[in-house]
Amino acid sequence: MAVYQVVTYPDPVLREKAKEITKITPSINRLIENMADTMYASGGIGLAAPQIGVSKRAVVVDLGDGLMVLINPEITKAEGRERGKEGCLSFPDMWGEVDRALSVKVRAFNLKGEEIFISAEGFLARALQHEIDHLDGIVFIDRAVKIEKD
Repeated sequence: MAVYQVVTYPDPVLREKAKEITKITPSINRLIENMADTMYASGGIGLAAPQIGVSKRAVVVDLGDGLMVLINPEITKAEGRERGKEGCLSFPDMWGEVDRALSVKVRAFNLKGEEIFISAEGFLARALQHEIDHLDGIVFIDRAVKIEKD
């Protein structure tokens, strides 16, 4: 188990557009394991590779139904609007009200290199949008209509 320190804002890696993963290698498998270990140890429900200082397009999410691993994820469709409260491991003790799509369709690859498609709504849709934003150097305070500190 390798638990990394979560990178906090304003570290520049959080503003970079992460690089596409072109091949699933043992180092990518280790990256995903480290991301999952770090997310669980930090009490998060999602983590993007830039949040552990690695500028690669990888995301892990677990809302309690098991670990989802997304390599090179992209949102292909977004519908509806909903405002909700969000936090982020890279912004400790901060919350924001953020408008997001109510439902999304995401195209990505799994650790076998197979293309996968996810249809999500509600909280899972919000989590996926939040983590995929990280891959483009967008953080939740960029989209927040209101910010609160604990």
